[in-house]
Amino acid sequence: MLIAYLAGSTRTLIAVSVILLLTVLVTGIVRFLATRAIRHASQHDHYDPTSLLFAKRIVSGGLYVVGIGCALAQIPKLEVLGHSMLAGAGVLTLVAGLASQQVLSNIMSGVLIVIFKPFRLHDRITVNGMTGTVEDMNLRQIVLCDPENNRIVIPNAVVSGNALVNSHHTDPRVCTPIEIGIGYASDIDTALAIMIAEVAGHRLHIDARTPAQVQAGEPLVVARVTALGDSAVMLKVWPWANDPATGFVMRCDLLKSIKQRFDAEGVEIPFPQRTISYREPPAPAASRSI
Repeated sequence: MLIAYLAGSTRTLIAVSVILLLTVLVTGIVRFLATRAIRHASQHDHYDPTSLLFAKRIVSGGLYVVGIGCALAQIPKLEVLGHSMLAGAGVLTLVAGLASQQVLSNIMSGVLIVIFKPFRLHDRITVNGMTGTVEDMNLRQIVLCDPENNRIVIPNAVVSGNALVNSHHTDPRVCTPIEIGIGYASDIDTALAIMIAEVAGHRLHIDARTPAQVQAGEPLVVARVTALGDSAVMLKVWPWANDPATGFVMRCDLLKSIKQRFDAEGVEIPFPQRTISYREPPAPAASRSI
């Protein structure tokens, strides 16, 4: 009886070991193939690897659950648990989701993001006031890399529940308006001409006009008076660049060059000014004679 028991235990141990080994091996192969496909897809500009990355994690988690359930089913004392784990995986997932609604919300939001694709990997987006390039997305969150190389982790539910700005959606070009105030004594036409010339001559500025607008004779650069402020006449020009990063560099260059041209042409950029009037206090009333 002892020999039969030991033989049965050995067979159970071997079966559990083989199942777990196969689970790890199959999952590793799936993850390896998916990683290769993602790396290959990332080399093409018009292919989105987001779906592959999401599917890799879903399939890997499912394989582990099935493998562990099959291994537990080989142990007599845990056979019921193993079968329950395999048969009730969906129920357990639902119960766990109900116990943690935030986690379920993030998972469902992640699925919807993958289906409708409001953004892709490597897109530059702004969510809830935070801007960065999409580096990764998983079941719970997305990871953004901001211009200072910080990593911003945002739950999927927050992404789905807020307005999102995608700088790369269909058209990566960006307009970076520049608004400058000049003094009321300065010549407006001279200031507008300087702003237009500096924008048109910048190496990073692009022609964003449609063929119809070009044919209609619309100007390459538009600059207008936008407001009459308390201390300045507000002027605004609309330069265009190929992408947000290029637009930022161009805007910095234009602020410097426009300021230098204004100084050379005698166009004043005034400080805030206030006119204060002092009122003489009334003369004290004559004292009553007693």
